[in-house]
Amino acid sequence: MNEPGVLLTARAMVLHDLAARGFNDAAMVSLLEDAIAERQWWLDQWPDGAEHIAGLVAQDVQDRLVDNRIRWPRCTACDDLHDHELRIEPELGPNPHWVCERAGITVAPLGQLT
Repeated sequence: MNEPGVLLTARAMVLHDLAARGFNDAAMVSLLEDAIAERQWWLDQWPDGAEHIAGLVAQDVQDRLVDNRIRWPRCTACDDLHDHELRIEPELGPNPHWVCERAGITVAPLGQLT
């Protein structure tokens, strides 16, 4: 897939997951757009890393939200009563998916949260 296609796919996947958890307002979309713009530079430097872009964009968005004390996406898949978020695995790799680290379960592929 070409660079613009990789970035557009990553954007669509993360936007879907933001929307699935009610985080698709203008501020969140702007935050996502900033992450995409920054990853364009990264992809320009390392074109062979295209398979990693979607997971990296999701992590970038998640990190920015954590910086603002917002947990996203919150885990609703396990029995742990303490508020916690899902994490992307693998941290750097193809086929990223959301995982509840507390319960050790895969919740959904990136772009398929419900």
